[in-house]
Amino acid sequence: MLSDLFVRDFRCFAEARLELHPDVTLLVGRNAQGKTSLIEAACVLLRLQSPRTSNRAEMVRFGAATCLVEAHWHGKRLRYAQSATTRRLAVDGATCSRSADFLAASGVVVWMDHRDMNLLRGGAEHRRRFLDFAASQMFPDYLHALRGYERALRGRNHVLKRDASIAWKQADAFARVMDGFAQTLWQRRAELCAALGPEVSLAHAKLSDGVENVCITYQRTSDAALSLFEALLTMRDEEARTRSTAFGPHRDDIGMRLNDLDATTFSSEGQQRSFALAMKLAQAQVLEHACGSPPLMLMDDVFGELDAHRRRALLSCLPPGTQKIITTTNLDWADADHLAGRVFGVEQAKFCRIRG
Repeated sequence: MLSDLFVRDFRCFAEARLELHPDVTLLVGRNAQGKTSLIEAACVLLRLQSPRTSNRAEMVRFGAATCLVEAHWHGKRLRYAQSATTRRLAVDGATCSRSADFLAASGVVVWMDHRDMNLLRGGAEHRRRFLDFAASQMFPDYLHALRGYERALRGRNHVLKRDASIAWKQADAFARVMDGFAQTLWQRRAELCAALGPEVSLAHAKLSDGVENVCITYQRTSDAALSLFEALLTMRDEEARTRSTAFGPHRDDIGMRLNDLDATTFSSEGQQRSFALAMKLAQAQVLEHACGSPPLMLMDDVFGELDAHRRRALLSCLPPGTQKIITTTNLDWADADHLAGRVFGVEQAKFCRIRG
């Protein structure tokens, strides 16, 4: 459980300290007041990545040199400090030189917001990001493989673009490095999708009263019988034309089907919303099963967009004992559903405790 949250010079906040409820903490206020920044800080602290940006410097408040996020997670004091160029991590006052050591002491997270609809509406990069965020929390070897693959991919694409005549020996050297990391990524993503599949179907059945069937599959861009290096050897002409790497985990996808049709094409807005919610609920269940404890649910203005049936179904599908930090622009829906917990009002990067 995340018992408290302290931020200094994070986004729009000069300083803020919240005592969190073990079940539900609601942050209520108008848009652009800082609610999302507070739950972003919790995600950054526990997972060392932001769901909003890949540029860490953006998290430092304008005019400040360093941002700081601290919290107690199951009794351990976690500390994250970030300047424009440097990150410092500590657990119970002891500095962590490796992010893996810090992550071993932190918890798992599920982030939900309106952009989850991009799982259905957007391109494959949104679905790969979904896989990467979950797999990096489930499998200790995943994040290392992902970072290694991405570095080698950037190097190979640079070689493919650099000269009028491609240096294929150098490109092949990068491909061999990519191949080793790709095997880990393919294996872990396949395992993740296999675990997600039944949970997605179960959650979607509850959200849709069982009137629709959904399924997901992991889709590799290359023949599973070939290694990545072997597959790339067959694509010389294509890569010479496009000057980019044709195959690999960076081009994989999740197949999403609704009633045996492609859900990314043949689904209404309501069906897309239910499918996206089911994906995140499945992620929560799978993370709990893999890690032995429920994830922290960070839910950014999700419930206000749902009808009463979907709201109650969403809450009932969460793993028991899940701690939830929820942002919202009003409390009407929470009061109607008798959602107990602690409520803070947020306005212009300042907050006050309303109840709980």
